[in-house]
Amino acid sequence: MSMQTLNEPIIPSVSEVGLAKASSRRLTPFVNKNLKVRIAETDEQIELPAGAVRLLVDLLSAMAEGNAVTLIPIHAELTTQQAADLLNVSRPFLIRELESGVIPFRKVGTHRRVLFSDLMEYKHEIDKKRHEILDELAEQTQELDMGY
Repeated sequence: MSMQTLNEPIIPSVSEVGLAKASSRRLTPFVNKNLKVRIAETDEQIELPAGAVRLLVDLLSAMAEGNAVTLIPIHAELTTQQAADLLNVSRPFLIRELESGVIPFRKVGTHRRVLFSDLMEYKHEIDKKRHEILDELAEQTQELDMGY
């Protein structure tokens, strides 16, 4: 694997996808438990906190699906392009949301910066609203006996 900078997305190769699948399956039973891991090359043993095990399984699961992955600290500030990419929306749409006050941001010179935590709060809120609307639609479908 090539040398990469911190927070640069890792795109798994085909062989890494297979290894990630196998590894995530084997680690899943240990989610939410501290885990002692032996490093074969040095025979050294380290203990991973339960939260790190959960994150590792999440990371491996994403890699197993062939997705690019990265870790972003909660306090990280993102550019508008990074924030738009994370939400899977266009940059102009994100900027409209920022300028309308829906998502907090700050300016660094002429550039907007968005806190990762604020972006995740926004994402959770819109996901919650989507689920509520889908539940409403499902209920209406049942009431109208539309055969779904």
